Amino acid sequence: MRLTNLRVAFLAAWLGLAIYFSAVVAPSAFGVLRSFNLGNAGEIAGTIVSRALSVVNKTGLLFSLLVLVSAPVIKKYYGRWSFIFQNVLLIVVAILTAAGEWLIAARMRGLRLTMNGQIDQVPLTDPNRMAFAALHGYSVAALSIAMIAALIVILLMIISRKATFTIPTE
Repeated sequence: MRLTNLRVAFLAAWLGLAIYFSAVVAPSAFGVLRSFNLGNAGEIAGTIVSRALSVVNKTGLLFSLLVLVSAPVIKKYYGRWSFIFQNVLLIVVAILTAAGEWLIAARMRGLRLTMNGQIDQVPLTDPNRMAFAALHGYSVAALSIAMIAALIVILLMIISRKATFTIPTE
């Protein structure tokens, strides 16, 4: 497999993981656990989702950095502006997934501890619960933007690749 294909495969694998997490894992964890009418269903589901999101964020950071590190080797296959734009977007993916893991999620874990694992019983007007909700919004936005950036990079890698074949002449 050529390096250019491997780079696309890494990003596509991460994007698939992120989409699956967002569309299946998170909603399913909350939906299933809440269907049992447990008093702490949100807390349990949140714990499951947090662990899964950690994998998504760390993988996004790792894969985007691997693709960035390999960029100089494949530079000749892309136009200047496409190459620059791809790398800027890869940096966006790396920053947002790192921030999602070590800034946003870390603060959310801290807030969960201050609420003694009883988020479902804390009033919506409580400052900690409000801060948690705001951080959740930032987490969703960071992952969403990283996913869009990765999709654009994948499309650019596929569409803007310079032709590297020659037409045989007789």
